[in-house]
Amino acid sequence: MTTRVTRVIMRRQPPRQCSTNNTTLERRTVQHGECQRNHAINVGGFVVDGCMEFFPSGAEGTVGALICDTCGCHKNFHQRETHIYITCHCTSDSGYHVFR
Repeated sequence: MTTRVTRVIMRRQPPRQCSTNNTTLERRTVQHGECQRNHAINVGGFVVDGCMEFFPSGAEGTVGALICDTCGCHKNFHQRETHIYITCHCTSDSGYHVFR
C-alpha cells in the first residue's frame, strides 16, 4: 500500500478596506520553505530529505540561485509561501495601520 501525502498551505484573508480618501500600499514577499521532493518515487515509496528551508547556492541572477545549497534540489521542489502586507494610511486616524 502506497500512501501519498499532499499538503497545501494557503494563508489568504480578504484585505481590509480603507475609505476612498486613504492611501494603501500592498507588498508581497515570497519565501521557499520545506523541501517536498520525493526521493523514493522510483521504488514506489515516499521519502523526503528533511531540508527545512531553501538556501540558494549562488548569487541572484545566476543558475546557482535556483539550486538549494542544503539539499541540491531545484527551487520548485520547495514549498512556496507568499506573504501579503497591506499598509493603510488612514486620514481619520493618526498613523499607519499594517494588516498581515
